[in-house]
Amino acid sequence: MTSLLGLVAAVAATGTPVAVHQYEGLALAPKGDRVAAVEFVEEAASAVDPHGKLVVRNRADGAIVGEYDPCPACKYSGPAWSPDGKALAFVAGDFKGGTATLQVLDQGKLRVALTYKGLLGTPRWSPDGKTIAVPATADAKKESGATQAGAARVGDIDAQPDERRVGVVPAAGGELKYVSPADTFVYEYDWTPDGKGFVASAAKGDGDNNWWVAKLLAFDLAKAGATAITAREIAAPTTQFNQPRVSLDGKTVVFIGGLMSDFGPVGGDLYAVPFAGGTPVNRTPGFKGTFTSLAWTRAGLFATALVGDKTNLGKVDPASFAFTPAWSAQATLMAADGKVALTPDAKLAATVASDFSAGPRILAGPVGVPAQLTHDNDGVPSVTQARSISWTSEGHDVQGWLLSPLGTEPGKTYPMVVQVHGGPSSAHQPNFIWKGPTHDLLAAGYYVFMPNPRGSYGQGEAFTRANVQDFGGGDLRDILAGVDAVEKVAPVDDARLGVYGHSYGGFMTMWTVTHSNRFKAAVAGAGIANWISYYGQNGIDQWMVPFFGGTAYDNPEVYDRLSPIRSIKAAKTPTFIYVGERDVECPPAQSLEFWHGLKAMGVPTSLIIYEGEGHGIRKPEHNLDLNARVVGWFDKYLSRP
Repeated sequence: MTSLLGLVAAVAATGTPVAVHQYEGLALAPKGDRVAAVEFVEEAASAVDPHGKLVVRNRADGAIVGEYDPCPACKYSGPAWSPDGKALAFVAGDFKGGTATLQVLDQGKLRVALTYKGLLGTPRWSPDGKTIAVPATADAKKESGATQAGAARVGDIDAQPDERRVGVVPAAGGELKYVSPADTFVYEYDWTPDGKGFVASAAKGDGDNNWWVAKLLAFDLAKAGATAITAREIAAPTTQFNQPRVSLDGKTVVFIGGLMSDFGPVGGDLYAVPFAGGTPVNRTPGFKGTFTSLAWTRAGLFATALVGDKTNLGKVDPASFAFTPAWSAQATLMAADGKVALTPDAKLAATVASDFSAGPRILAGPVGVPAQLTHDNDGVPSVTQARSISWTSEGHDVQGWLLSPLGTEPGKTYPMVVQVHGGPSSAHQPNFIWKGPTHDLLAAGYYVFMPNPRGSYGQGEAFTRANVQDFGGGDLRDILAGVDAVEKVAPVDDARLGVYGHSYGGFMTMWTVTHSNRFKAAVAGAGIANWISYYGQNGIDQWMVPFFGGTAYDNPEVYDRLSPIRSIKAAKTPTFIYVGERDVECPPAQSLEFWHGLKAMGVPTSLIIYEGEGHGIRKPEHNLDLNARVVGWFDKYLSRP
């Protein structure tokens, strides 16, 4: 791997982080002796997308035992160990080239088990290790996921959308045989413990849109390769759901269910349903936290949960479903199958951890006391000191993070930017800030406040549901109460407040500047100005139904009442707006509509639409440009200390 020594020296000389060593898709070998991840060095000021390698390390000391890079044009993903730990499967994908390969590292040697025209998802070994399952999208028009740039909207709009099917291939290599139906998009899947089939979340039609109405299905391995494949419906959950997992006796499926506004951020309660079929039952009602990942092991069911300001790993009692934490941290955790990877006996765990004070590092070891395994980022300094802030708002317990710039002077006050997270079903969690607008604002002497108002994860499902049909109402009051709480403990100048958000945070920014004059500058990324027109423009309208109590055609009054554009005449705050040209989730027409309204009101505004980008601004050169524009906007209207 590329050494960070030279980069660390540059950090020491300039005082500014310039690069971070990243670890993605962490997988822990069954015996706990090795970890595998896709690793790369990401430079903050580079306009080049970094290329990674698959890296295998000893769990005991972190020493690299192998690096693999079979395709310089590819991105690697989904490392997965075989049940005996002798082989490692992963995907090498070249979206621009239109092909992907399923690679198998066996006894230190690479071989190609499958070459596929299209996209391949995360592979999973069968319990006996003889077969590898993989989700496959033939001739994909776009990368999977609604946050990716959408395909050009030209030609027949009703043309067949991308389909993602589960297929199986012999571990030694061979033909891919589909197990799931051709008209069904599979989101998540897992082998049944007996190896006879799969359990999956899946829906017919557009994969970007229909996760919110997905069903819990079972696929039979015996039907692999058949011309007419059918699926058995286990349940049709009334909530969004993630991570379906079958108990070791094969009798029960447990999943995380809740009010989730996006496919990626997992959060909710634990539900159980018979594998034979039935109605899911919430087994953790009233839990004052949010479950975020699940894993069945020989030692039982384990889960991670965000509770307040901490992520917890613990065991779930099989009878009562009581959750007993074994380890807790103020950190963001990530592994291949969720937040933490476990050995089959649940004695060892591994994860990639990051927090406000330290960069990403692999932690591995006993479940209750994982130790730091890698030290690549030890020399990269933080630009902030963070503290958890708690306050009450209209009877709700609310939490957020206050990030302070380094080197503040006694007796001096500072500007502050309130950063509203997306979702709304999500949460700000501790993460290393080493580049981007937030980093540069902190480096320039701004305080940054990251609230988790009602609608967020971490306080229980009732709290997550507390903004239903009330977007911008109670959550804005929570945020303003949080600003009051911050000003009691930090030298923040109330006359120099800014607000900034992306996606739902972009909507909240638009709502805030049309319902409050407390902020003197604003940045709205990929926001929503008009929920009525948005319903007909976006590619994911299904997410809105549980939040608004129906479609825009069924319940237009709620959609209209919660639209910032209806209060545009109250706007006075200078607002910079940005969005991706091919944003499926929040189309650029919404940003155009709000920009047009601000211009008509004579409010200072600017709009940038980034060519070819989706919901996330991903191209390095666009990120560099966006970073400069965001910081420049706040500098202009808030003035640096």
